Amino acid sequence: MPASGAASSRRSKTEFISTKWPRFFFLIVGLQALICVAFEAFVFGRFQSSLGTYKGSSGDTALDSQYRTIPTFLTLFIFGFLYQLLLTWDALRMKNTIQIIGICVANLALLIYTALQIDQIGTSISKLQAAGALKPDTSDLDLWGTCRPFLVAIPIIIAVATIIMAYVAWELYREFAWDILKQIGADYRMKKRFLHYQIYIALLKFDFFFFLGFTVQFLVIVTGKTDTEFGLTLAAIPVTIAILLFAAFFTRRETRVGMCIIILLYFGGLAYFFFKLVRIYQPGHSQNYAAVQRSLTAFAVLTIILIILTIINAFICMINFGAGLKAHLGRPKGQDPEKEDANSYQMQDQKPQLPSRMTID
Repeated sequence: MPASGAASSRRSKTEFISTKWPRFFFLIVGLQALICVAFEAFVFGRFQSSLGTYKGSSGDTALDSQYRTIPTFLTLFIFGFLYQLLLTWDALRMKNTIQIIGICVANLALLIYTALQIDQIGTSISKLQAAGALKPDTSDLDLWGTCRPFLVAIPIIIAVATIIMAYVAWELYREFAWDILKQIGADYRMKKRFLHYQIYIALLKFDFFFFLGFTVQFLVIVTGKTDTEFGLTLAAIPVTIAILLFAAFFTRRETRVGMCIIILLYFGGLAYFFFKLVRIYQPGHSQNYAAVQRSLTAFAVLTIILIILTIINAFICMINFGAGLKAHLGRPKGQDPEKEDANSYQMQDQKPQLPSRMTID
């Protein structure tokens, strides 16, 4: 029996990729990540090998900022694609179609970011070359000609992958519809509450990535920061992680006081990103953001949109407190997957027996 239970546990952890469409979706996301990170790594390696004696510490803050652009882009790419793989694994495991759709939208955001990096990296290489930071060899002086095809190929690959992912997401929606019906039942109002809950949790996960992406670029590339500003921005990372974790916790537990505090913090974050968006183009400060002006603007705008959507869904979720959704979200730990059909989240005790014929909206 213990061996049988262990085998059942292993099957339950990988069962979600045992069917065609979940496996295909995960494969597309993984293949995209592998190819794009390999191309970006080639650009980074070629860039580093062409620098000669210059290693990003010339004393010219503007030039040093241009140097840090490419390593920062590579770091964000690796984190972005790994985080996307993690979100894909989580979405398929939880059969969360909303999060899967969000992953497709996030892929479009990566497409915009990779398109913006072409011009920014080209500018950085040109300025470094003009400052004599590159080796005098012919191949090194033609660094931009070597790297440009790979940088152009990355957004094309992401665009093709996004189209395929969108189609597979539709197939996954159809496949997961029955599982959602078993969990929530045929009650239309309860399904809407569950939908808003799924949207809210998915938004929290994407909020984290875009906030971190903006913060990393600000800390590493932007010049003219005071020690106080640097310290506060660095401290904001663990604080933000704590806020997002508590936001999910208070929503599941339906704690109104906690949700009100979280929403106030959201408004504080919204004000911060509006301030940063203005500062990027403000006379007297814009020169500090020159190396990553476009990408920081994209990250700031996307983060502002996400925070606004998060606030709206936070209010909707709070309105739904006490309406019965909490009982459907508490999956008993250690429950055998084979028993879910017979006792789906103890739904028999929560609502009348459903009719034998049902339709899926």
